[in-house]
Amino acid sequence: MAVTFPENQRASARAAFGLFNPEQGRRIFSRAHGSGYEPVVIEAAPRTWYIQPGMVNVALFETDEGLLLVDAGCAGDGPALLEAVRSVSDKPLHTVVYTHGHSDHAFGLWAFVEDGEQPRVLAHENVVPHFERYIKTAGLNARINGQLPGPDGKRWASEREDFIWPTETFRDSLELVLGGERFLLRHGKGETDDATWVWAPERGVLAAGDLVTGYLPNAGNPKKVQRFAEEWADAADEMAALRPSAIIPGHGELVTGEEAIVDELSTLARYLRHIVDHALRGLNAGLLADEIVETLTIPEELSSHPRLPAVYDQPEFICRNVIRRYAGWWDGYPSSLLPAPRPQQAAEIARLAGGVGALVDGALSLVDEDLRLACHVAEWAFLADRDDPRAQDCYEQVLERRAAGESGLMAQVNLRVSRSWVEAARNRSAARPA
Repeated sequence: MAVTFPENQRASARAAFGLFNPEQGRRIFSRAHGSGYEPVVIEAAPRTWYIQPGMVNVALFETDEGLLLVDAGCAGDGPALLEAVRSVSDKPLHTVVYTHGHSDHAFGLWAFVEDGEQPRVLAHENVVPHFERYIKTAGLNARINGQLPGPDGKRWASEREDFIWPTETFRDSLELVLGGERFLLRHGKGETDDATWVWAPERGVLAAGDLVTGYLPNAGNPKKVQRFAEEWADAADEMAALRPSAIIPGHGELVTGEEAIVDELSTLARYLRHIVDHALRGLNAGLLADEIVETLTIPEELSSHPRLPAVYDQPEFICRNVIRRYAGWWDGYPSSLLPAPRPQQAAEIARLAGGVGALVDGALSLVDEDLRLACHVAEWAFLADRDDPRAQDCYEQVLERRAAGESGLMAQVNLRVSRSWVEAARNRSAARPA
């Protein structure tokens, strides 16, 4: 099922991801699908450029010894990124740094290699197992990221040849000297356990990767591996202490001005620690995960920061991610430890309610009053009888209403993609002999 992008959702995506193209977002691994937009190239400092070839940003540093490129974009960004780099410098590509192993940051280097470049490729040591995990879980990643096949039929990287692997790795920090100039690579966990940020002290420029994005960070994704909110806050404080004059973030706009940068980074650290501290207090007090999340509030000084809007992730997801890290996957309710199958539960609830129709009527009556509760009731109706047309229509309607009411792109997309259950049920019903 294709993900739809209404105008309000597309605007949120552009705010978060720059030159966002939903079509490319569905084919991140395809080398044939670029963003479709003209790359943005901005000089952030002398011989230093912020380049936005698509939904991610790339940092380019020119030195007397050659070019240092921080990140390489999606696979389809490769040709546009190469052209953008060559529009400002004809020096050879000396070194590439992957800020982390995600497919939107580390897949576009192939275009440079095919053009004859042979750079050093540096990354944190955990990028290697990250790539290996991609291979192990190619089908899973293709599905949860909503990927469609590219021209070669592949939806995700599934073989070692699909990657350009790091030629050198480091553990905590690494100092480079290029053209007589120092560049410091520092490891800091955040969205991933393999993150690197790059500091150019003589230029006052910091390439942050996804440790800085211009929106509430992706620290709670409900379908992905563990995020690291505490360490993310530590990295933000460490970067703030350097007082950069410019930050090239992993997504979003170039940030300039020492005071503005320090304010953003210190607020980011406080925001994440506020959520972590709330979760830990609740766990230590014996509260259930639901109770902890229900009582989470975000101070206005944090939630209103212009560079930390919840347009992608949201505080509730981050809080649940912290809880999972410290307390495992069980929500604490005895019935969910070794539960009966959901469809069996739903069938019994429908029987007690007087039938699937009664659940549908109940869900529809709740739509304007409590969408979250309406979603539970609509889901019971659908799971009790997936062939019931009213249950199908009700569930689809409630999911769309919920998605439209969410400000975070992550929640919107996951709710809309879940409508594929209804589409699959309709297809099965239509395929049965009359």
